[in-house]
Amino acid sequence: MSSNLRCPACSRTYSSGVDEPWRCECGNPLELEAGPLPDGPPPVFSELDTCRGLWAFSEFIPISRRATLGEGFTPLVSAPDWDAEFKLEYVFPTGSFKDRGATTTLSRAVELGVERVVEDSSGNAGAAIATYAARAGITAEIYVPAGVKASKVAAIERAGGEVVQVEGSRKAVTEACIKAVERGEGWYASHAWNPAFFAGTQTVAFEIAAQRDWNPPDAVVLPLGHGTLFLGAYRGFRALENAGWIDSVPRLLGAQAKGYAPIADSLHGETEGENDVADGIQIREPVRDEEIHEAISETDGGAIAVSQKDTERELDRLHRAGFYTEPTCAVAPAALREYRDRGVIEGNDDVVVPLTGSGLKAEWS
Repeated sequence: MSSNLRCPACSRTYSSGVDEPWRCECGNPLELEAGPLPDGPPPVFSELDTCRGLWAFSEFIPISRRATLGEGFTPLVSAPDWDAEFKLEYVFPTGSFKDRGATTTLSRAVELGVERVVEDSSGNAGAAIATYAARAGITAEIYVPAGVKASKVAAIERAGGEVVQVEGSRKAVTEACIKAVERGEGWYASHAWNPAFFAGTQTVAFEIAAQRDWNPPDAVVLPLGHGTLFLGAYRGFRALENAGWIDSVPRLLGAQAKGYAPIADSLHGETEGENDVADGIQIREPVRDEEIHEAISETDGGAIAVSQKDTERELDRLHRAGFYTEPTCAVAPAALREYRDRGVIEGNDDVVVPLTGSGLKAEWS
């Protein structure tokens, strides 16, 4: 079932295979060739085969189900203190939403006959890729920053992943990983570059819509680093709209960390300060910058930068309300408060906020 690859920027196409390129010759990310959208109305929730996890929506996923741990259909629960609904992405097998992309990426690796994958990550994506590689019987090498949390290194190593710690910036980690890929040391299972990852993260939109009887919310507020969940949500809601399963795409509102907020800064001007606790979204040069801006424009969305103080305050509120998340998760509900203060979200707007990583993965002082 392996789909071929195409470049939306220059229209080049590439045949699928172990030796397929990790990006186009023109330098842009590649996409999987999509199949036809399903005909007819959406199924009622009770008709969905939720035992198949993400592949309950197989009509939208151009990859066969081959490396899975039963992920999918995370709870959508009321959060009255925030006047919103929270999508509990932190209950996935490895404790973060990255499992959505890892299951589809490693399933495609199995389809292609890949024996070794390489990835760069600040923690959660690396743990997810290593875990699903173990499930698939594929070797994984994960490049991480030298200062990454020990708990995340342990999660990778305990799944059999080989950890390569790189001194310097997050960009330096990516550059070291890409050099390894270009030396032929493995298939690039990148959560930022590999299109199979987004085939998985788009399912967050399918689940939100299905859990709400195909009535999308007015807005979804999401953490925004490389944009893997943000763009996944955009692609998923857009696919549902094109299939006629929903009437409109929600506004997509991003939450970035101060000091690492290129999208928000481009929209509102550069902000002062840094947010060191939101380490999961400390990305200064998102691979899919243009696509993120397009998603914001097309949905009348936005992006703002959240301070460390506001993140820590919101994290405490989450924990006291029973939502045991890691610090990066708190930027989205903190941003929800700010969007309301700015009048971007009005009092009667219907809002969903994904909580993306488990507090069990964090190291608390």
